[in-house]
Amino acid sequence: MKRFASEFFRRGISACGIGPVILAVIYLVLYRSGAMDTLDVRQVCIGIFSLSALAFTVGGMNVIYQIERLPLMGAILIHGSVLYVSYLAAYLLNGWLEQGKFPFLVFTAVFIAGYLDIWAVIYCVIKRNTARLNKGLVKKREGSDKN
Repeated sequence: MKRFASEFFRRGISACGIGPVILAVIYLVLYRSGAMDTLDVRQVCIGIFSLSALAFTVGGMNVIYQIERLPLMGAILIHGSVLYVSYLAAYLLNGWLEQGKFPFLVFTAVFIAGYLDIWAVIYCVIKRNTARLNKGLVKKREGSDKN
């Protein structure tokens, strides 16, 4: 557990520096779209702190897949749940998500769809790489059998 916590912290620290950069991009998009004109100091500080915390959590949570005793589906559910709560908290804290049932349902649907899409891409990449490695091993084995 100590190794898990230190690896989580290391990954989180390396990722949290990108939080303010992401926040700046979000603020620029909101400004360009006319959704936001000016920010006060409180909004900027909340944004910086919340996005840094979000990036820390997202960066650190990937360590969950290194816990060997945890089944993959369990790791995916824990990872997805923690990310969902973290993103939802950041959106609500920054006022990027309106209060109400419909915005909450839309956020949830978009998050689940995005999470599943990312996992589908990861699955396809890993499957392709595994097939390539297996093919290379078969060729290598066939080559060594001939000698």
